[in-house]
Order: sequence, then C-alpha cells, then structure tokens
Amino acid sequence: MRGITKRFPGVVANHDIDITIRQGTVHALVGENGAGKSTLMKILYGMQKPDEGTITVDGEQVTFSSPADAIARGIGMVHQHFMLADNLTVLENVVLGGEKLYGIGAKARKKIQEISDAYGLGVRPDVLVEQLGVADRQRVEILKVLYRGARTLILDEPTAVLVPQEVDALFANLRELKAEGLTVIFISHKLGEVLSVADEITVIRRGTTVGTADPKSTTTKQLAELMVGSELPSPETRESTVTDVPMLKVDDLRLTVTDPDGVVREVLAGIGFTIHKGEVMGIAGVEGNGQTELIEALIGLRDPDGGVVTLDGADISHAPTRKRREGGIGYIPEDRHRHGLLLESTLWENRILGHVTESPNSKKGLLDLKAARQDTERIVREYDVRTPGIEVTAASLSGGNQQKLIVGREMSHAPKLLIAAHPTRGVDVGAQAQIWDQIREARREGLAVLLISADLDELIGLSDTLRVMYRGRLVADADPATITPEELGSAMTGAASGHLEHDENGESR
Repeated sequence: MRGITKRFPGVVANHDIDITIRQGTVHALVGENGAGKSTLMKILYGMQKPDEGTITVDGEQVTFSSPADAIARGIGMVHQHFMLADNLTVLENVVLGGEKLYGIGAKARKKIQEISDAYGLGVRPDVLVEQLGVADRQRVEILKVLYRGARTLILDEPTAVLVPQEVDALFANLRELKAEGLTVIFISHKLGEVLSVADEITVIRRGTTVGTADPKSTTTKQLAELMVGSELPSPETRESTVTDVPMLKVDDLRLTVTDPDGVVREVLAGIGFTIHKGEVMGIAGVEGNGQTELIEALIGLRDPDGGVVTLDGADISHAPTRKRREGGIGYIPEDRHRHGLLLESTLWENRILGHVTESPNSKKGLLDLKAARQDTERIVREYDVRTPGIEVTAASLSGGNQQKLIVGREMSHAPKLLIAAHPTRGVDVGAQAQIWDQIREARREGLAVLLISADLDELIGLSDTLRVMYRGRLVADADPATITPEELGSAMTGAASGHLEHDENGESR
C-alpha cells in the first residue's frame, strides 16, 4: 500500500501511509486509538475507498470496490466484533453467503473439516454458535475466511476477549497458517503479544506511518514510545482505600435460564459477596461462566430466581434498571456497540443515554439539551475523546474513543458503584492509562467498583480483592499483591479452588 490517504468530514484518518506486507509472515499493525489502523485495513478489505494512493497485490495494482473484490484476491478479515448468527450452526454460518462454493451439505462439511484439521482449529460443524465460547467463535470466524480462499488474513484485535491459555492456542493457529504460506495482518494494542508473535511491526500515529520495528530487537517500552510518545502504563494500585462501609451486598443470588432446546441451566448458583466503599473487587473467569448474567442481574436486565442485592443499604433485588441507575450505579458494558452506544446517534445524544432523568440532562422533568451538549463538550475535553465535534455520530469514532466517551458519561454522575465489564477492551496504551487513572481516582473518593476483565494484568493491578468465577459459582479468591496471571488463569479453568496462594514454582495451590 503506497501513499494511502483517506479523509472524512472534519478529520484525515489516513495520510500518505506506506506499508509493505511480505507473504508468509505475521505483520503487526499497532497504534493508538484513532491512529487510522482500522480505516487502513477497511481500505485493504474493500469496505472503504482511499482518496489517494495505490494497493498492489502479488505485483499487480488493484482497486477494491467491495469486500467481495478483496475476497476474490485472497484477502479476508476477522472483525473484533464477531459477525456470526447465534441461532445457526457453525456449518450454516460458514457457508452463509458462500453457498455457491461447496453447497450447503456434505461437500461443504468435508471442506470445513479439511480446513479445521489442516490448521488445528478444532471446529465442530453441527454445534450452534450460541453454545460456543468466545475463543471457539473466533476460530469459526477464521475458518469462515479460509473457506472463501483467503491467503491473507486481517485480524482486528483478536486477543481482546481471550484469556492467556486461549491466546496461546490462537498463536499456535497463526503459526500453522504462516507455516502453510499464508499471511496474517495482526492489529493489536497488547504490545507484549505483538512482540511474541509478529515477524514485522508497523507503527501508525495520528494517521500516518511513523516507523517499523523488528520484534527481535524491540522492547515493549520502545514500542509504546513509538506509538504514543510515552512509556507503557501500569495498572498497579497498591495504596489501600478500602473502608469498612459496605456499598454492594449480594447474598445467595441464583438464576436459571432455558436454552433454545428446552434445557434449564443454572447460570448463577448462590453467588455472594460484599464490595465496600473505596474497594475494587475483580472477578476473573473464562467468558461464559456466568459473568454476563451476574452483571445483568445487578443492573436489572434479568430478574433473579432468588437472593438479595443491596446497594448502600437499600434492597434493589427486583428494582427496575432506571431506579438502579438513579440510585447510583454506573455501568460500562462489555459490548459497547450493543449495550453502550447508539452508533447512529450524535455524541451528545449518547451522553444522555441511560441518564435521561438525571442532571444535567434533565431539568424539572424535561430534557435540557443545551446542558447535555455543554456537558458532552466537557467529557470530550476531560477524557480526551478524539473527535471533530459533538455533532458527529458515535459510529464515526474509533473503538477506543467510543470507550472513553462511555467511561466519561458513567463517571460524570458520581456513581456509588461502578460495574466495569472489560473497561479497556480494544483501547490503546494511552487510552488504557487514562481509564485506569479515572478508576483509581474514583476509588480514592470512595467509589465501589465491580471489575470484570479478560486482561489479567488489569484485574491483578487494579483490584483490592480478587474472586474467580467458574460455572456460575465463585470458586476461589486470591491476593492481587502476590498472585500471577498464570496462576489466576489456571484457576479460571477450574484447576484450583479456595484461597489461591502464590507458589514460587508458578502453580496455584
């Protein structure tokens, strides 16, 4: 790609970008949020057209008008937010839109199995996607791209939702792809992972390429400085601000759900814990072990079968979501696109979302649009949301800037309790540091925080107390000051329970 420039109203996303990807390599693309990585890859995948510049594939200059053009030239993309239909099987999802390739029956099944076996993907064609964990869904997305004949794969933040063991498995898959001569473009903010898996690294800052790096001779510190001009941040929080005043008490919380096939499943099995003012309680767990249902029960999106939830002394077990929000619960959802934003609405309209009845959005029972706009301007300034203005849609922001807008909105109402689900997922090191600082500052002022994250370093660094969730139960606890990510990851798979103590041999006991 040479001289790639892409302009949007009020912003230049890419400016004169040059990047060369060698066949049969893993090429990492890193840069802060809003740097232009996703735009550049959308251009390569045919989702957007460059205003200037050229793309050359296998020595031939090409023009892509749609993803179909890119796929025809062997380029496929696995998006950060998976694009699978939950109510279809793996086979049905893979062949969807590509029925002309191998049909929808035995021939397609055989091809899927061949690809799965060739690259160690371990995909089961007849399983419903809704029954798969996040790592298995990702492998289905990769297989879907390979099924269409891709020889170059673009992976957008592929490890953002994975625990360490799943990351290792993904990297093993990438090495299999590389060994077969395929090319992988790997977009990531996790610099340690980039250095471990990439053959070459390109750094983008403020819409243009600022350099390349050799993973063999580059440190995470050097890479961070290239990306954002500063050192790699740390989530470390060791000064205690925990008080003896309970803010959230959960006692014997139980919830069952009925699967599409009629099977009743217990997803919360007698959950109990207390979070005090000034305390961050982290919950570690592989996705699909009840964390989402726990959050939904606490925020009021699910009515539990039993148990008591108390916020600052008030029973909110069956209170509607609006009352819980007005009572002091802030909420950073795990999926910002589905639950955190109205993507086609403006930034100031998203500022109001979830807080319609609260100041400054409401005055004497009526919406105060002027005040909402003014407060959105403040959030944009204080939380460094990179945007040409508050009248643009949320969809026009990069993922990290969308997240900063959500964090700013939720912290602006002085919540008593913040439920933070993956608060820094998919954001760069600079935005990550800002969000961590905001959580630390709120904690010092007495905020209680329930933190759920797939980033174990984040969990260990920010938490005052740590619990492990497995199959709907809190099965273990750990001291964040001594536990390692590897020990915590082991407990998340059910290999350890009770109080986890650090072992010098690196094992949980």
